[in-house]
Amino acid sequence: MAAALYSSAMIALAQTATPSELPGIHNFFKATDKVFSGSQPEGEAAFETLEKLGVKTILSVDGSKPDVEMATKHGMRYIHLPYGYDGIPTNRVAELVKVTTTVDGPIFVHCHHGKHRGPAAVGVMCEASGAWTTNQATKFLVAAGTSPDYPGLFKAVRQFAMPSAAVLDGVSTNFPSVAKTTSYVDTMVTVDGIYDTLKAMQKVGWQAPKNNPDVAPEHEAVLLWEQFRELARTEAVMQRPEDFRRKLFASERITEQLRIALREKSRNTAAADLAFKQIGESCASCHERYRNE
Repeated sequence: MAAALYSSAMIALAQTATPSELPGIHNFFKATDKVFSGSQPEGEAAFETLEKLGVKTILSVDGSKPDVEMATKHGMRYIHLPYGYDGIPTNRVAELVKVTTTVDGPIFVHCHHGKHRGPAAVGVMCEASGAWTTNQATKFLVAAGTSPDYPGLFKAVRQFAMPSAAVLDGVSTNFPSVAKTTSYVDTMVTVDGIYDTLKAMQKVGWQAPKNNPDVAPEHEAVLLWEQFRELARTEAVMQRPEDFRRKLFASERITEQLRIALREKSRNTAAADLAFKQIGESCASCHERYRNE
């Protein structure tokens, strides 16, 4: 199947590749003849476009719930294998490889904006098939707009190693159309963990603590920001009161200010201190009102 999915005539992704805008799909790339990449398809026009392109499988690596009904209506299978912005877990890499070698193509791979997690998945899949070298896969992430704020995604591509035959044999082809995503409670536990790490960094002047020298303040701020962004798009949050959602959006905006203040080349510790204080106040206000609901 891999040979059929990635023939020798396929595009070897040029570093000058540029994205296209399609109905309901942004940042669209034709990575190879059988693998496309872009943002989450929105509206029936997007699915009609994918159908006209001959897409048979849509692969989402985003946390939000896929529109399986719309995909089915247009003759396409949805596969949902979400992961975060800090890299691709080893088990998920194996699943991506299994998708590459077993499902019907062409495949459209997407995350939310089509800039970060989706391109990383495409890079891994094309490396696994032999369509791209590591260098080509890395250049694709750059062309797609993957931010250097997410070094884990680049690392997943640069350090890709083909899973063993035994590992791949253990991966089921019964891929979920809607994955059981991390619960709201689990997400908040993750948020608390990142917040505590940032708190420890603040105590030492926004530097990595001695007991964890490999972490970077800017990167941790990015992860916290993305946690708030992802949480805001979940069904659980959409069903919460408007006041709760407003507080969450406020935390997201303030965390973005923290991320900007902690950029290594232009670090502003005073601005970081202020933003971090405001994040704490925002979270405390929300906890006071909604922790027990």
